Amino acid sequence: MKLRESNIQKLDQGVFDALIIGGGINGAVSAAALSGRGASVALIDQRDFAGFTSQQSSNLAWGGIKYLESHDYPLVRKLCVSRNHLIENYPSRVQEIRFLATIAKGFRWPTLFLWIGGWIYWAFGSGFTKIPRLLSKRDIAQMEPIINTGNTNGGFEYSDAYLHDNDSRFVFQFVRSAMDRGCIAANYVESIGARREGGIWLTQAQDLISGKTFTIRSKALINAAGPFVDDHNKMTGEKTAHQHLFSKGVHLIVPRITENKRILAFFADDGRLFFVIPMGARTCIGTTDTRVESPYTEVTDEDRRFILDNINKRLNLARPLTRSDVIAERCGVRPLVTTTQGNGKAKDWMQLSRKHEIDLDRASAHISIFGGKLTDCVNVGNEVSDLIVSLGIELPHRQYKWYGEPHPSVREEYMHQARLMNLDGYTSPEAFENLSSRLWRRYDIQALELLDVIREDPRQAEVLIKGASYLRCEIQLAKRHEMIVKLDDFLRRRSKIALIMRQEDIKNAPGLMDACEILFEDQAQVRFDEYFQRPATT
Repeated sequence: MKLRESNIQKLDQGVFDALIIGGGINGAVSAAALSGRGASVALIDQRDFAGFTSQQSSNLAWGGIKYLESHDYPLVRKLCVSRNHLIENYPSRVQEIRFLATIAKGFRWPTLFLWIGGWIYWAFGSGFTKIPRLLSKRDIAQMEPIINTGNTNGGFEYSDAYLHDNDSRFVFQFVRSAMDRGCIAANYVESIGARREGGIWLTQAQDLISGKTFTIRSKALINAAGPFVDDHNKMTGEKTAHQHLFSKGVHLIVPRITENKRILAFFADDGRLFFVIPMGARTCIGTTDTRVESPYTEVTDEDRRFILDNINKRLNLARPLTRSDVIAERCGVRPLVTTTQGNGKAKDWMQLSRKHEIDLDRASAHISIFGGKLTDCVNVGNEVSDLIVSLGIELPHRQYKWYGEPHPSVREEYMHQARLMNLDGYTSPEAFENLSSRLWRRYDIQALELLDVIREDPRQAEVLIKGASYLRCEIQLAKRHEMIVKLDDFLRRRSKIALIMRQEDIKNAPGLMDACEILFEDQAQVRFDEYFQRPATT
């Protein structure tokens, strides 16, 4: 909390080059890009960072193969290049993974035609990934015996990428990078109104924890509020060329279905695409695609039946998956970008893609970011940087590369030190990854700090939360650097504990209260009770 309190005290001091409203992926990369290139930046979010849409994704960084069907080839090319760029620059966090797509008899496209589409997709990605493969029913049965091939024509295999960890963790690492380069960021701070006066934006903000209100001054205002961009623009009187429509997506987390590290892709009975995605000891099944009017959504019984019925029909399970097998649920909206037509009605939402649009009001130095997805995040940061420069705001280090993991030599030195102290000997028996790899992936250069702590006191390598493989020193690091205000921030976003453990198991996990005492000190019991007494959410 000390980091957050210190940052809040700085928010009403001086004039920032830019204030960013929203700490989801668009706001996070905007902050990282501008801070890295020398701008003075403030970032606020009325929830936790990545606390809404950005914590509900499929954990995929994919090029949008489905957009081939709508002939949006420029978008497919752009997303494939962006996916490749992420794989190159985040080798421990964004990794190539194979998709095995099974095609049912009577599907609207022949399997051979789809396989050719896979080759086109591969070509759009400049041949960066492994080549596609055409698969017979026998091939699929040998590769994944769990797939029911009785009503299939075969399938094909192709590559995309996925986030090895958690989507919200990936987003927070951009926020942390921005803070390392001077950004003043704070979660649970809400913009309650903004006006432009004398060439400066005056944003009224409220700390939702203390109730304190204050004014943040900035030369430019960047609205990166995700699905709430339109709401904030109404509050400030901004008129934009774009707006959002919403599509709800639901994922169910169940016990691990297959030992193989690949994604199984199917087309549901209604033609919608859904996946079986590996998540360590768990499997993530989804997603749905349902038009909704509000950003606030929940998992319905109909959603659960749809996903479970479709997956049970397509897999050879010892027993069908039921609601009792669901360990956790994810539910969120995809903000889809549209323009408003002359009659005030948006075009058919089914034709909308996940591309982003950025609207600039040059006269008021106001930027609105619409849509977008994790795959395209680096482009968003670069585009926002260019727009800030076009407003006459100087970026002293405009050519600085603001994204990516540290230089490979840093990782080599970390791994060398880890081997010397036999760090992997501390790996928890239930872990699915060596400790040295996990610490680097989650903390990169800060992992060297953890090595020093463990070297000085080996007890710091103790697994504090049983079943979650979290070390005592990680909790200490999170307290200092990760601005954790509520227990949900830690369990759901800085980690994915709430996604892989049932609520009752988390509550009774040995060491959880110890972790709370480290994170929240004398507020430990309050935060514990607050989390476990709340209504069930996704």
